[in-house]
Amino acid sequence: MFRIEYRTQRLSLRFFMVMLVLFFFQTALGLLLSAQHLDPTLLAGTLNFNVIRTQHLNLAIFWILCGFIGTILFVGPLLSKRELAAPWMIKFLFYALLAVVAWNLATQLLAQQGIAGWWMGQPMFQEGLEYLEAGRIADVVILIGFAILCYVVLRTFPPLKQWNEIHWGLGLGVLALTLVWVFGMFFVERLDLQEYFRWYVVHYWVEGVWEVIHISLVGFLLVLLFKADVKSVGYAVFWGISLVWLSGLIGNAHHYFWIGTPEFWQFWGSLFSALEPLPLIFCFWHIYLDAHQDSKPIPNMPAFAFLLGSVVLEQVGAGILGFTMTFALTNVWSHGTWVTASHAHLALFGTFGMLGLAAAYYAVPIMRGVTNFDQRPGKLAFWLVFTGMLGLGFAFAIGGTIQVFVYRTLGLDWFGGDVGPAMLFTKAMVPLFGLVFAAGVYLIVYDLITLGLREPSAAGDAVQVPALSGWSRHLTGWETGIWLLGMWVFGALITLGLLSFNLATVQEGSALIPYVMGGVGYPGLLLVTLFFVRRFLSSLEARGHAKVVPLVSAAAPAGAT
Repeated sequence: MFRIEYRTQRLSLRFFMVMLVLFFFQTALGLLLSAQHLDPTLLAGTLNFNVIRTQHLNLAIFWILCGFIGTILFVGPLLSKRELAAPWMIKFLFYALLAVVAWNLATQLLAQQGIAGWWMGQPMFQEGLEYLEAGRIADVVILIGFAILCYVVLRTFPPLKQWNEIHWGLGLGVLALTLVWVFGMFFVERLDLQEYFRWYVVHYWVEGVWEVIHISLVGFLLVLLFKADVKSVGYAVFWGISLVWLSGLIGNAHHYFWIGTPEFWQFWGSLFSALEPLPLIFCFWHIYLDAHQDSKPIPNMPAFAFLLGSVVLEQVGAGILGFTMTFALTNVWSHGTWVTASHAHLALFGTFGMLGLAAAYYAVPIMRGVTNFDQRPGKLAFWLVFTGMLGLGFAFAIGGTIQVFVYRTLGLDWFGGDVGPAMLFTKAMVPLFGLVFAAGVYLIVYDLITLGLREPSAAGDAVQVPALSGWSRHLTGWETGIWLLGMWVFGALITLGLLSFNLATVQEGSALIPYVMGGVGYPGLLLVTLFFVRRFLSSLEARGHAKVVPLVSAAAPAGAT
């Protein structure tokens, strides 16, 4: 029987399973939202759109955090060469997480009746601030949960003098995960000041701290998948984290443009926001270097496919689409439209969600004792969710471009029915691509939950090696750079399209320039992304000549101390 090296690693399995369940229901709510876009009267008064949207977003945050916690608990003993500290606290954390999820789902329904549970000047049940809807009771429990995770990680890690860059990245990440959350735990009556601190949490906590944890975990998963050199990966992790914080601290100002803060933030926020994609390019390039350090076959393609998807969509969703909309002169048009939704879906699911799925596909077979498994469902599921999410990003982006022109440029009436018909085609695309995505989600959930519990398939005994030609030929660094450049060229077209809304001709009613720029830029960017990932994975699947490839061992490679 195949066994993991450290007994407490099994504690991560329960978090991965909850992650899958929450992911399933979050996707179901997303499909319901897409249906309500087409028919706003659907379930009106029973489950209103704003309540379902809140639940959809909250479940996304919860299942992604479950993936983070599960991954940290699985790799923690491997990094530290010893069992996790205080396993009883981890069990308490698990049940506290379930309680917070249930409490949050229940109290958000009170928002429909306008009940926030005010006591001592604080909203105890639900807060109502976007991304920070949880009330103060849930906030406190969440803070305790983060403190437990921080304590367990830091107690498990070896003494400071033995830390490498990955230790530092995860150590600082879990500490900041706890501390930055505090900025979302108080209510301020002044709206501009409340928004100021709210964006501390949304940007520094999600876009900053989560990025630090993401880069660190991607680094160590690369070590496990490819037996990569820890020092080389640590070098990339160090510079990735440094650039995230150096650019992100002032880059947070792109959230300050329209909340009454001083005008100088428009320049500095635009400048440093433009620098934020730099660490994402660094992370993207390093995954290429580690994957191509030798010609050995990839033993676990679903795990690597989701890891690659995480890094590529981080580059596209968080980097390029984030870059296009955070200048003051583009943000004034795009903020709060479907353009933002395109960036948010590709960045949140792509960057953080796919990392949790990659870790689950690596860890679950090991914890279930499955040395060989049928990788076809996982690979098919990857392509379904990857293609579905790119399609959703396209629908939101094109719909947002129409929305900006019809509503914010022409000034036509939203509630009078002018904007809805103009966006009808893109609104119809959302449930179509949503169904493709949901099919992939169902397959992921079924595959991972039943892995090791169902009869093994003969197809899991071998990895077929295709011919080294066409899409499967060796992927060079030069070609990879060309693909990356192509992404940024289309990103530049998208940026110019948003900037064109400032032109007098567009203001006077001509949508030609923004529609052409968006109509070329968005499909070009997303198709290049799709084909590049196919090219990358095809080249890796063709490597080597072995027909039987065992799963990667759960033991840490040499040097991972």
